[in-house]
Amino acid sequence: MTHTLKAAVLAVAATLTLAACGDKTPADKVLTKVNGNVISTDTLDWLIKEQVPAGTPVDDSLRLRARDHLVQRAVLLEAARTAKLDQQADIKMRMEYVRDEQLVNAYIKDWLAKNPVTDEKVKAEFDKRIAEAGDTEFKARHILVEKEEDAKALIEKLKKGGKFADLAKASKDPGSAATGGDLGWARPGTFVPEFAEALKGLEKGKFTETPVKSQFGYHVILLEDVRKIAPPPIESIKPQLQQSLQQEALAAYIKDLVAKAKVEDSKPAEPKAAASQ
Repeated sequence: MTHTLKAAVLAVAATLTLAACGDKTPADKVLTKVNGNVISTDTLDWLIKEQVPAGTPVDDSLRLRARDHLVQRAVLLEAARTAKLDQQADIKMRMEYVRDEQLVNAYIKDWLAKNPVTDEKVKAEFDKRIAEAGDTEFKARHILVEKEEDAKALIEKLKKGGKFADLAKASKDPGSAATGGDLGWARPGTFVPEFAEALKGLEKGKFTETPVKSQFGYHVILLEDVRKIAPPPIESIKPQLQQSLQQEALAAYIKDLVAKAKVEDSKPAEPKAAASQ
């Protein structure tokens, strides 16, 4: 049994119990007994289904390793109970939390299965994102400085024939300074709003004659080229769109459940007044 499998099963130990020896487990369902406690074949089958990757051959060797793991788990579980660890308040709370977490996760999985994202919703989200991203890419360079007067000084040097790539070596942007401020091809939406708006307002081959202020400082931007691009095939990003829409729907559902719930917080205890001296 792998370490991952062992850790995963121990993590949900609170959710599984050993059946007492007797007529509760049919004879044909008894895998083995450990100190009189039954480990059923159903438990073995569940363990393999839950933890073994899909497509892995389930042969006698694998079933034997799984059986040995369950035996080890059983003796450890009995030892823990004999030591009364299951009676310690923090351990009991952890066991209850893990048990409930399993139920919550099962409910979420069931809810997602019953509320699938339709192809229509995926198409609508795809169209929305494509419209927001636009069909144009810009090839730009920029120089980032901390002070507006420094940006203005750079603009004056450019007007006098200064080389943008040379001046950009002093840029405060470590990602582009070494390459003359080159930002490569990108859609405006990949930049902060102030930068994007300035970029879209430039003519090809021109630079901004007024410093562009953003959260990072002051930019001088040069637009080198513009090109139209085709959107990616919807199938290439369909799984990501489905996952994103599922998570949004789930978050909205949980938010609605919380809004409808009667949540009553207890007020914290008032601090006692200090005794007068």
